[in-house]
Amino acid sequence: MASIDLHFHSRASDGALSPTEVIRRAHGRSASLVALTDHDCLTGLAEARAEARALALPFLNGVEVSVSWGVKAQTVHIVGLGFDSDDPVLLAGLDAVRQGRIERAREMAAQLARVGIDGAFEGAMAVCDNPEQVSRTHFARFLVEQGHVKDVRTVFRKYLTPGKPGYVPHHWAALADAVGWIVGAGGVAVIAHPGRYDLGRTLTERLINEFKAAGGEGIEVASGSHSLDDLHKYALIAQRYDLWSSAGSDFHAPGEGGRDVGVTDDLPPICRPVWELLADRVQA
Repeated sequence: MASIDLHFHSRASDGALSPTEVIRRAHGRSASLVALTDHDCLTGLAEARAEARALALPFLNGVEVSVSWGVKAQTVHIVGLGFDSDDPVLLAGLDAVRQGRIERAREMAAQLARVGIDGAFEGAMAVCDNPEQVSRTHFARFLVEQGHVKDVRTVFRKYLTPGKPGYVPHHWAALADAVGWIVGAGGVAVIAHPGRYDLGRTLTERLINEFKAAGGEGIEVASGSHSLDDLHKYALIAQRYDLWSSAGSDFHAPGEGGRDVGVTDDLPPICRPVWELLADRVQA
């Protein structure tokens, strides 16, 4: 197992731990390089960066931007690494992406109420530190706490994916915009957990080509969402499309998902690690 983790979350978005706590947890698992990548916001970076510095843990600025892509407005995620966290264009773009989350949350709660689950909006907001960041994960935690479903993964499968009660689509950033904000701020854009999108070969190729045309350079090969088959599949794709390879746990909370923060799979030898490209942007 590798000790480089360039994709995980804190309470600044939909993680369960504070930025300080999640950095300490990564350090406790012998991480050698980390990037906090909260959804569509940078509010946890200063705290995380300070804790990483106190622990002498190399750190990269990170973010995970929500994107609506293609004719069906498929949601995909783009991780940004090593950018200037004070860049005004990036900050304005992320602010625009966050707008509308509360309205979506109210509609999600209304749909859940129709299938007999009341109080979901209030419950989700109660476990969300920042109302602008209320998400499906907060609803999932509420449903687990109330005993409606046994775990977060089951909540998503039963209630919070397309076609299920509780799922409400939302229009996020355009792919070219998200990549442009990251690159314009001096960062490297990475396609997050591509194995989750179930696009098929043709659409995957189209996504990668559009991503590269916008200035994107990387793809997550090792991910907490990927199987061993996915690991090798996306290593080959990274090689075929001349993309840098990244690794991230996509950790949100202890006991949620299969990979802890600071723990990722080793990249196959054919990969070019993205951290080599980012060496001059690591904050010691």
